[in-house]
Amino acid sequence: MNMDSDLQIAGDILEVPHLLQPERAHPETVAEFAGLARSIADDRAQWAPYVEYDATTRWYHRLRTGPGYEVWLLSWVPGQGSGLHDHGLSSGVLTVLEGELTERTENATGRSARTLAPGAQRVFAPGYVHEVVNDSLEPAVSLHVYFPGLTEMPMHESLQAQCAPVSPAPAAPGVAVA
Repeated sequence: MNMDSDLQIAGDILEVPHLLQPERAHPETVAEFAGLARSIADDRAQWAPYVEYDATTRWYHRLRTGPGYEVWLLSWVPGQGSGLHDHGLSSGVLTVLEGELTERTENATGRSARTLAPGAQRVFAPGYVHEVVNDSLEPAVSLHVYFPGLTEMPMHESLQAQCAPVSPAPAAPGVAVA
């Protein structure tokens, strides 16, 4: 019976640097993008100096770009929302930095809403349709990482609106309605 262990045969992997994967300069996986968002969120000095609030429209600032991704900082005063949309071919990570946001989604089986408190993260794939709204009484700030970088944000009509009964137009005078 062979009593040699893997460690005796191969040696300590940490002692053989050529066997280790090189550290990547930029994120490549969903988990790495979520980690990037978390590391930026945890370092307030990277984002807090840039935050502004605009009562007339959602405010946003591109915080960083890298090969195949970009990082956006958004602020939301009470009542502001994104409208129902997707992110085209981009995947993304949404991280709430301050305040509270509500994410609304809907599909053929119904509608749902989720309250996102500071630190909450949502990861989404291309084609994911949602709406983000500040339903609270306080301003909110969020961080968005898109990969690949955001090139479109198609708006969607609510499924509820699509399925609403259409009222017939009033008939013109003298025209019989069947």
